[in-house]
Amino acid sequence: QVQLVESGGGLVQAGGSLRLSCAASGRTFSGTAMGWFRQAPGKEREFVAAITWSGGRTYYADSVKGRFTSSRDNAKNTVYLQMNSLKPEDTAVYYCAATPTWFEVDMAKYNYWGQGTQVTVSS
Repeated sequence: QVQLVESGGGLVQAGGSLRLSCAASGRTFSGTAMGWFRQAPGKEREFVAAITWSGGRTYYADSVKGRFTSSRDNAKNTVYLQMNSLKPEDTAVYYCAATPTWFEVDMAKYNYWGQGTQVTVSS
């Protein structure tokens, strides 16, 4: 089992920045892919970003490309999502997820999920 705990959400004005953290504990995998997803009210959960646990390859949804950056600190078993130039349409609950594979962008293939953290961007 892998436990994931997100933090760092909050209320920010449009154009501002937030950094989300996702701390992993329990059984961790050297080849675990980590992903970020979000769900806005009344909408389906969608992919935001993915990163390999080692190697540093990342992939982003077009809607956040150039504004969001995912990184990781393996020593702390923590993954980050730096969000810059935030827009009201970025308002959502953000989830991190893990899957025991090298790299994955398919939400359905993620096995472990955090509880989510709310991000609200005011206009």
